[in-house]
Amino acid sequence: MRALLVVNPTATTTGPRTREVLVSALSAQLRDLEVAETTHRGHAIELGTRATREEFDVVVALGGDGTVNEVVNGMLADGPGERVPALGVVPGGSANVFIRALGAPRDAVDATGLLLEALREGRRRSIGLGRVNDRWFIFCAGYGLDAAVVGRVEKARGRGRTATPGLYVRSAVTQYAGGSERRASNVELKIEEPDPGRPEPSGRFGAVIVQNCSPWTYLGPRPVNPCPDASFDAGLDLLAFRALGVTTTLRTVWQALSPNPDPHGKKILRRHDLSGFVLRSDPPLAAQVDGDYLGELSEMRFTSVPGALRVVV
Repeated sequence: MRALLVVNPTATTTGPRTREVLVSALSAQLRDLEVAETTHRGHAIELGTRATREEFDVVVALGGDGTVNEVVNGMLADGPGERVPALGVVPGGSANVFIRALGAPRDAVDATGLLLEALREGRRRSIGLGRVNDRWFIFCAGYGLDAAVVGRVEKARGRGRTATPGLYVRSAVTQYAGGSERRASNVELKIEEPDPGRPEPSGRFGAVIVQNCSPWTYLGPRPVNPCPDASFDAGLDLLAFRALGVTTTLRTVWQALSPNPDPHGKKILRRHDLSGFVLRSDPPLAAQVDGDYLGELSEMRFTSVPGALRVVV
């Protein structure tokens, strides 16, 4: 088995000694293992692309959700297919939403043990992914408020801050209080294959959350679930805010944090298992995929791609 291990040396929760132990454990089982450390943003995309084109069997990403997203975008640069390697993940980020959504341990050592076991037994799982414009995403995307919060956190991390749950909460409160998102509803939603039994969404929205699995993210150990029915085995789910008033926003956050989440209300719209839809806004709004800030966009065109990736788990 030919494998490529992509290591993010700046991963939030994995120190140099831990990485050495993990690399040693993987090397002992994967005799034909190449190790590559990322050196710049987008480097993991380049490595993932090379892995597919040079016909590696497995790519293991050691890092956070951003590293995994880049690796997947590289692996699928030419689209899904039999040549695309299987993906393994060892968590090293602050949230590690993808690996936790798959039911794997958050601890890097435990996750490595499970990965090695799955490799020995040949376990693979096929999952669907989302695609927005020209970018693949694994578990979530956002347009409006949540994306603006991601952008604020990225700026803080650029100043040396660590991405902790507290930083996200403070950034969310600051953005909600001082940003422009809650004072306007400019997002147009167009579902490409509407359900004949449900009316087309009307009006405009202030912010939209998109999920490819459940949960959407984690607040420390607690899952946050705006769309609790979302699944790697179904299409995309969305939750759209018609308005971001204080009452609606706080109630929806509380519902999403509940042990039995079921966000609902007159000011929100939920849709499950969508094959495709388009979000548009004038003026452009903040956008994010898998916690990676994309800047401000006028349009996000979403497509669900079933069975796009094989995962070692």
